[in-house]
Amino acid sequence: MATKKKSSISTVHKSSADMTPWLGIAFIIILVDQLTKITVNKLFTYGETRPVTDFFNLVLVYNPGAAFSFLGDQGGWQRWFFTAIGVVAIGFMLYMLKRHPGQRLFCWALALILGGAVGNVIDRIAYGHVVDFLDFYWRGWGHFPAFNVADIGISIGAFLFIVDELRRVNKN
Repeated sequence: MATKKKSSISTVHKSSADMTPWLGIAFIIILVDQLTKITVNKLFTYGETRPVTDFFNLVLVYNPGAAFSFLGDQGGWQRWFFTAIGVVAIGFMLYMLKRHPGQRLFCWALALILGGAVGNVIDRIAYGHVVDFLDFYWRGWGHFPAFNVADIGISIGAFLFIVDELRRVNKN
């Protein structure tokens, strides 16, 4: 009986240890995301734009909605709606990381998305909106919606999910 108890404890400890690198990646995304947002908030006034290249500006804008300002013009309820979705997604990603810590590409994707989700949830709770500041554009084609480091993590993670799934499908 003591042996069974010991093995289940070591299994839980091993599972937590297996998650450590993935949580570390998520933490790096959160840290870089929050540090860049704090810096831009301190150095820019709302709406201020600073050209960097002929296709890239730094700009301070706020997004009270979701991607591409979806529902951004609503009365404020969307702040808590998107926060709740983010918290549920964070919980699910932690659960999936715990269950599949050895699936490297899958966990890279989850870790990047997790870091991005936490970064944007922090913004929604702290400010009531997400802070965006990276503004890319191409000549007369207009500007891509401004985004942030958290969004980069989410986008790269989503791409890695697709690659992981395609690899999985091609194995069968």
